[in-house]
Amino acid sequence: MTLILWHGTGLAVMTVMLVTTCLTSLVMVLCWRKPPLLALAFLAFFGAVESFYFSASIMKFLEGAWLPILLALILMTVMLVWHYATIKKYEFDLHNKVSLDWLLALGPVLGIARVPGIGLVYTDLISGIPANFSRFVTNLPAFHAVLVFVCIKHVPVPHVPPSERHLVGRVGPPTHHSYRCIVRYGYRDVHQDVDSFESELIASLAEFIRSSSRAPNGEDERLAVIGAAEVDVEAECVKGKKKVRFLVEEGAGAGDQEMREELEELWRASEAGTAFILGNSHVKAKPGSSVLKRVVINFGYNFLRRNCRGPEVALKVPPASLLEVGMVYVV
Repeated sequence: MTLILWHGTGLAVMTVMLVTTCLTSLVMVLCWRKPPLLALAFLAFFGAVESFYFSASIMKFLEGAWLPILLALILMTVMLVWHYATIKKYEFDLHNKVSLDWLLALGPVLGIARVPGIGLVYTDLISGIPANFSRFVTNLPAFHAVLVFVCIKHVPVPHVPPSERHLVGRVGPPTHHSYRCIVRYGYRDVHQDVDSFESELIASLAEFIRSSSRAPNGEDERLAVIGAAEVDVEAECVKGKKKVRFLVEEGAGAGDQEMREELEELWRASEAGTAFILGNSHVKAKPGSSVLKRVVINFGYNFLRRNCRGPEVALKVPPASLLEVGMVYVV
C-alpha cells in the first residue's frame, strides 16, 4: 500500500509541475506580453526536464501510479455530470421563460392580488420572467407589492467593489413596482448575511428609483450600476424594529411626485417584510433519451443534488421567509 501511494504521489506531482509549466508559458505571452520566443525557450528548458521525470513516473503506472488517474477520472465525471445537467436546466429556463406582457396582464381582472411586502424571486436568467414564478402565481394567485427578480452571478475577478455590485433595472412601468437586480460576486467575496443583503438590495432599489430617468413609453428595462452606499436613508428604532425611510428632495415636478410615491411604496413593502422565492427543481430526462443520458440525469445528477447543500443554505435564507416552488425540468 505504501508503494502504491508513493508511485501515485510521484505521478500526481510531476503532472502538476508539467501542466503548470505549459500554462505559465501561455501566461507569459497572453498576460505578461513577453516575446513568444522567450516563452518558447522557457517551455523547452523546464518542460524537457519535467518530461523526463514524468515519463519515469508513467513507467510505474501498473505499480500504483494508476491511483491518481482513477481519482481524477472520478472527480472529472462528477463535474461533467453536474455541468451538463446545469446547462440543460438553464436551457429549459431560457426556452420556457414568460414574456413581460404576461406579467403586466396579471391583475385584479384575473383574480391576482398584490399582497404587502417584497418578493425576491431568485433566477439564473438575466432577462425575461422565469418559469418558476409563473408556476408560483398559477398555484397561489397573489404576489407581493414589490417584486424583484434577483440573479446572482459570479464573475472572474477576486473582488467586486460594493459600489459596482448591483445592476438594477425595471421590469415593466414604474407603477407595476417590479424590478430586476443582478448581484455580482468575485470568487474571493464572502456572501453577506441575509440582513445585510436585504438592506443593501433595498437601498440599491431606492437609489435606482431616485436616479433613473423615465423612458418615453414609461418603461425602462435597462440595467444600471448602483452603489448602495450612496443612498441617503433615515432610520429609527421603534420597539426593537428598525424602520427605514428614504429621503426624497422636495420638488413640485410630476416626476418628483412619481418618484416619491414609488419610494413610499418601496418603504411600505420593506416594513411589511421580505419573502425569498426559490425554485425546488427535479430534473428528468426526456422520454426517448439515450440510456447514457437517462443514467446521467435521472440517477447521477439527482443523486448529487440530493447530497449537496441547497440554494437556501448557500444564500443564507431564513426558513421563516422561504417560499419554495416545485419545478420538474424535462431536459
